Amino acid sequence: MGKTPGNAVMMPEVTIRRMERQDIDAVLKVEETVFSTPWSRASFETEVDENALARYFVAVAANQIVGYAGMWIILDEAHVTNIAVLPSFWGLGIGGKLVTSLMDCARSNKVVSMTLEVRTTNERAKNLYLRMGFVPQGVRVGYYSDTREDALIMWRENL
Repeated sequence: MGKTPGNAVMMPEVTIRRMERQDIDAVLKVEETVFSTPWSRASFETEVDENALARYFVAVAANQIVGYAGMWIILDEAHVTNIAVLPSFWGLGIGGKLVTSLMDCARSNKVVSMTLEVRTTNERAKNLYLRMGFVPQGVRVGYYSDTREDALIMWRENL
């Protein structure tokens, strides 16, 4: 990232592409940095290699993977499984680019609605999803096994 006049931080050039098996080491670093209960290598390997329903993308900036996102496409619905961006890249629009990539992929697969769960305390993520057109539709009580925290269920219709 560079500086512009007035010392404003410039947005790094970000490329979004499909996740490949060789990306898993870098994705695990993002996962372990962001989540208190990270997914395992085996989970990502299964998603990338074996799960025909899964679509995963990585965000690349400054020649490194700085975020990723995934979803499952089931009939005409998509369920977002994970979205994560390294904290040092928060606030630069990368999460929005990842969500947009998921939505574009979903549309191209004739998906009409998308859902996700988010921790009720994760204001940053909730605000992103609201900006992207997701609407709260319910709560899953005690959803997160690590803290028993509730999950807010959000939907985006008419992709």
